[in-house]
Amino acid sequence: MHRRSLLFALPALFASRAFAQGFEVTRSDAEWQALLTPAKYRVLRQTDTERAGSSPLNAEHRKGTFHCAGCDLPLFSSAAKFDSGTGWPSFWQPLDRAVETQSDSGILGIRTEVHCRRCGGHLGHVFEDGPQPTGLRYCMNGVAMTFIPA
Repeated sequence: MHRRSLLFALPALFASRAFAQGFEVTRSDAEWQALLTPAKYRVLRQTDTERAGSSPLNAEHRKGTFHCAGCDLPLFSSAAKFDSGTGWPSFWQPLDRAVETQSDSGILGIRTEVHCRRCGGHLGHVFEDGPQPTGLRYCMNGVAMTFIPA
């Protein structure tokens, strides 16, 4: 296998691993494709990453709640959002029982993937370089979420 072929095969390998477990909200691949826009489908179901700075949610500063774009589960409070300077919406803490994490090893080394605990949708990754009080940076794909103002 050529390196280029391997690089293009990796997202599919991770997607099948990430969604092997059962979730409360389950749909067939065809149902997810019909429900989501192509960009949301690539991120939520195929573990893609949106281009930095492309999400309007990065500049969202109103009070409210960020929800999963796949199943509408509330994920993050606007009170936990901060400007990380990375180009992606960042939070120092999710809402209780909103997300789950798992090890994600790929080209960039071993990271911690964050996904919606209800539908398994890929949201982004969590890093240990965030602000206090947690020291965590939940670096999320804006296309994987919707915002509901308070």
